[in-house]
Amino acid sequence: MSVEELLPLISEGLTKPITKEQILSPNIELGHLKRIDKVFNKGIHYYLDPKSLDVSKDASIFFRKTKFDVDLSLGARKIVNHFEEFKISLSAIAELSDIKFDRTLPVFTLNSNPKNVATEIRKLVNPEFKIRDKDFLTELIKRLAEKNILVFEFVETWNKKERANIDGFFLKPNVIVLKRQQISFKREIFTLAHELGHYLLNEEEIDQIDYQDFVNQKLSRIETWCNDFAFHFLSVEFEKIIEVIDNSTAHNDYNIDLIQSISEKTHLSRIAIFTKLLLLNKISPSNYNKVKAGFEEDFRIKNEELKKKRELDKQNGINTGGSTPIPIKSPLLVSTIQTAFYEGVINEYEFCKKLNIKPDKIDSFLYESSN
Repeated sequence: MSVEELLPLISEGLTKPITKEQILSPNIELGHLKRIDKVFNKGIHYYLDPKSLDVSKDASIFFRKTKFDVDLSLGARKIVNHFEEFKISLSAIAELSDIKFDRTLPVFTLNSNPKNVATEIRKLVNPEFKIRDKDFLTELIKRLAEKNILVFEFVETWNKKERANIDGFFLKPNVIVLKRQQISFKREIFTLAHELGHYLLNEEEIDQIDYQDFVNQKLSRIETWCNDFAFHFLSVEFEKIIEVIDNSTAHNDYNIDLIQSISEKTHLSRIAIFTKLLLLNKISPSNYNKVKAGFEEDFRIKNEELKKKRELDKQNGINTGGSTPIPIKSPLLVSTIQTAFYEGVINEYEFCKKLNIKPDKIDSFLYESSN
């Protein structure tokens, strides 16, 4: 489309048509940008810093980084692309709204002791303890928002064809994305702590958390550092108990009650704690595999029972609900979109779209600090 063809489209309804000089000016008006975007539907960010395709390749992690620790599925690549585009769009909105996402936490290196770093960062982030795993996850996302770190969740429905074979990833400078783990929030919490490790190292990565990799020690130095950081960050004072615990054997029922208690107080999963015990030589590989197999069997039985119940309810005409989980919204995202709306950078439609809410919910997000 030529400039001459564009001008009538963006001038529709105006008493004074927009001129060629106005849209080719280095300092184009925001109102004109919005009219142009109604034609191309690219998002305001697309027009802020026009570049050739070759130059803009750096905007994608797939060009910034050539190798990942997991062979990404098509579904995973789509998820990463979606959040990269969202990150760019949000950065543009923040810039137009005069919002800064300055880094407040320090950058560390692989030579930094992950245990010492975890102790330091735990004091700075200072998440309040919550009994329920989901509540603690929400609390941690809130605390990270206070440090200008944006955390997003993506939800996969049970019938999705192209599954994402990842648990989370970190995108520079300040975005962490997590896969919603509705049946295992402890896994999601560990993933968040792990990705926080990547943020602290300022090293981008797309991750699939597999405890078997911990055992086989097939991880890179960066992944090992992030896992160690995550464990120390979550275990806090209970780490000392884990380090001095008696060896887990069949004679003491593998310390299962103590491990369960520690799990409840730290939001570390039982298998994460047993994996740490294995690395500390406090449980033999054979006993570890027995415990792990037991957890997996319990999980399988629980899922089978749930599946049978749903099928039975369906046969009996009982509506069990089962609506798709709603992703936790970072307070930093909400406040950014609120400010952009108040400043006239975005309209009501864009407000709802960015927060993924229905129009009838807009007031609750405009007049409350968070959802």
